Amino acid sequence: MHCMARLFCMHGDAHDRLIRRPYHGSMQAQPLALNPGQTALISIDLQHSNVGRQLAPHTAADVVQRSKRIADSLRAAGGTVVWVRVDVTALLSLPADASIGRPPGSPVPPPEFSELVPELQVQAADVRITKRQWGAFYGTDLDQQLRRRSIKTLVMSGIATNFGVESTARAAFDRGYELVFVEDAMSSLAAEPHDFANKELFPRMGRVRSTDVLLEAITAGAQR
Repeated sequence: MHCMARLFCMHGDAHDRLIRRPYHGSMQAQPLALNPGQTALISIDLQHSNVGRQLAPHTAADVVQRSKRIADSLRAAGGTVVWVRVDVTALLSLPADASIGRPPGSPVPPPEFSELVPELQVQAADVRITKRQWGAFYGTDLDQQLRRRSIKTLVMSGIATNFGVESTARAAFDRGYELVFVEDAMSSLAAEPHDFANKELFPRMGRVRSTDVLLEAITAGAQR
């Protein structure tokens, strides 16, 4: 049988091993080297409307705390910090079988839903981007802000893994940015889509690492 046919005919344990291989191995596959001055954290939608949700596999509080640690470290090393938020009152909502948008006729969310949570301690020099759809590139000046700072590498964090983070990362990949996905600094509405993105998608677009590994790379890069 042709090898491709065998792939699609797998059953039982062999198939389970294929689709459930851990991403933790790939996190350590090769050393992570960064030039902090050409690196930007792109943190997606850490605002009240998302941080108040029950998330998996990582809690919203953990995602916020880890994203802040990354921001503080990268900022101190001369890198760029970008906080992206979505205006939930203007979020694009189209007919869909399982829409996560605001149902027609529902009350308009209060303004604070669109505001970043104070725990991030956003600094005046940080870049702030407001979007009105899942991805942070379309309809914003994010690409221009990054190009002006000679950014080559984007570090991805935020909520939700398979919505705003993935959509932004796909657009960044198409534009030629190198990507680092911080697995434990992002989360989703359920563990399964988060795990799928980090096991099957993100390793094909960039490098998947933990917060601790990333922080070590930022420190090492700053010392070069």
